[in-house]
Amino acid sequence: MWVLLGLYLAGLLLDSDGFSPLVNVWIGVPAAWAPAAVAWLAAYRARDHWALALVAMALSAFAAGSTYYVAALAGASSLPFPSPADTGYLLFYPLALGGLFVYLLPVRQRLARSVLLDAVVGSLGAASVLVVLLSPLLSAAGGFSSLATAVAVAYPLLDLIVLAVTAGMAAVPGLATARTGPTLMLGLTVFAAADVVYASMLATDAYVLGTPLDAGWTAGLCLIATWADGFARQEEKAQGTSEGSWTPAVPMVATAAGLGVLIVGTGIPVPELAVGLAAATLVSAGIRTQLAFRQLVTLAEVRRQSRTDELTALPNRRALYTDAPAVLEARQGAPCAFLLLDADRFKEINDSLGHDVGDRLLIQVSERLRRCLGPDDLIARLGGDEFAILLLDAGEHEALQLADRLRAALSEPLTLRGIALQVGVSVGIALFPEQGEDLKTLLRKADTAMYRAKASRSGRHVYASEDHSPGEERLRMLQELRAALIEDQLVLHYQPKVDALTGEAKGVEALVRWNHPRHGLLAPASFLLLAEEGGLMNALNDRVLTLALDQAAVWHSQGRPMTVAANLSASSLIDAELPDRIAAMIKERGLAESALMVEITEDFMMPDRVRARDILSGLQSRGIRVAIDDFGTGYSSLAYLRDLPINELKLDRSFVVSMTQDPRAAALVASTINLAHSLGLTVVAEGVEDGGALEQLGSYGCDQAQGFHILRPVPAAELDDWFTVSAL
Repeated sequence: MWVLLGLYLAGLLLDSDGFSPLVNVWIGVPAAWAPAAVAWLAAYRARDHWALALVAMALSAFAAGSTYYVAALAGASSLPFPSPADTGYLLFYPLALGGLFVYLLPVRQRLARSVLLDAVVGSLGAASVLVVLLSPLLSAAGGFSSLATAVAVAYPLLDLIVLAVTAGMAAVPGLATARTGPTLMLGLTVFAAADVVYASMLATDAYVLGTPLDAGWTAGLCLIATWADGFARQEEKAQGTSEGSWTPAVPMVATAAGLGVLIVGTGIPVPELAVGLAAATLVSAGIRTQLAFRQLVTLAEVRRQSRTDELTALPNRRALYTDAPAVLEARQGAPCAFLLLDADRFKEINDSLGHDVGDRLLIQVSERLRRCLGPDDLIARLGGDEFAILLLDAGEHEALQLADRLRAALSEPLTLRGIALQVGVSVGIALFPEQGEDLKTLLRKADTAMYRAKASRSGRHVYASEDHSPGEERLRMLQELRAALIEDQLVLHYQPKVDALTGEAKGVEALVRWNHPRHGLLAPASFLLLAEEGGLMNALNDRVLTLALDQAAVWHSQGRPMTVAANLSASSLIDAELPDRIAAMIKERGLAESALMVEITEDFMMPDRVRARDILSGLQSRGIRVAIDDFGTGYSSLAYLRDLPINELKLDRSFVVSMTQDPRAAALVASTINLAHSLGLTVVAEGVEDGGALEQLGSYGCDQAQGFHILRPVPAAELDDWFTVSAL
């Protein structure tokens, strides 16, 4: 096709004396039919693609008109106007425009309104200018008084439509910037330009057959056929997603052109059609501008929402990752502190009281955190119950002070659904720039420090070089603990509580162990904190109670009614159904309520003493006894003895171990025993390591004792052997 075009153009340049059978017939006609052949082959490869078929018909119609035209001229000096050749020429326009419509239809369905408006503005602006440029041709052609004048007017009008559509296509992303899209638009432009030049020359009787202008139409057809070939080969898909650098200029240029037409019309006569098109261009451009402004406002709001946590209205993780690096870079080495905060036991609150309560809790937490910060400090919610703070102009001392203020602010009770809750928080601190010069490093080290604060129960910790990240191992252990609860890897060991004077067994305490497949038998200290952080404490409590009551039922069937004491975590406080659930578990096994005693620590009462009293009262009303474990290690023990419904007090081992060597410790033990007895409580001394301590406790009137001197915690089978030996 391109070779024929080259030969045709060369022949016209070498032989420009007018009609030449060699050039115009033997080369020109095949050159006109070659684009049609290429388009038909493309339509055949595309099978059902009607767009290419219509374009191929358009090229064929034009080639047929050209064939008739040159064949008729070979035997005559002129042709009547209009002639059958004009039928082929005029058919090109509706067929080509129909093919473009079918081609653009699926693209239009994927385009935004703004892009469609850009195309409309481009088309109207181009049309207004073209009407001005083509007005001499339209005037020369006259009106529609005869068939000849109608045909004469049709050519410039159809060229006007083709160029306007081409300008609209140039404003569509994905068409203007695709691999072959510009080829189609260039082909239409070249074809219409050749038509306009021909009409202008014809109006002044300057046109002569056999000049290079005759190759203009063929060149445009070749470009259109090239586009059809590329489209059939799927070299472009016209996705309408890429934004070319020159595409936004199309509506801008079109708007300027429409405005220019109106300005010119104030000085010289301009066709009314051009004025109307120019006015429509400006109206469309105004609508497009308003739409663009609304889009900008929407985008700004979307951007704000994408950077804001929906629940707390704090900046989110994306905002932190965007803003913090810029702030750190601007500090130029000035000291800053990065704090990572994680609420303690939040998952238990969320699971037990519902996500709506958990959400309201996070809202109140975020408000208290924000009040503790300066206007320039950055705070963000990273997700869940985790918050990050970038404290400016602060070193280790200021960071620790802020951590203490934050913890104090959150320690004040939060009332949600009639429940007063205290939220503990663990704070990890990393210092800039000595411990990290980028956000990623600071976040990692603060995370390590935060878990160190949780493990040590100190509440806050500054990252140190000897700290190590427990992340991967912690996640693995947490997953293994979930599996352990399902696969019965948790076991109970039992330690007897004996009468301090006679040595007779009065009950046992159940102590949980994890029979870990990799690490062997693990003590509670190795996994209880992990269970709290992972939200598994309620499941762990239920598992311990199940195992303890099952064993109590076994002993009961053996004629050894035994009270089994089981520890409850502080997270049990928020479980209002706990008393009913425990009572049901006891009833299912046919046991007396006295078969179970629950042991709690002072942590149980710290979040909400009123709710703790309600739960403990519910347990006692169902005949389940309650003991306070590790008594003497907190700050409000006497208030608990006064306010809470308890039956047993367990002296912490720290007093018992030092009792035989320290008179002050002995005095505290003796006075505590007397105080408890005056309140009607049973006293159990923990940590009895030798016979002297046991004898001394008996002399003080202590009711029961437990410790390694009596028996270490052992499986139920070993405890049975101990019972047998003790009975002899």
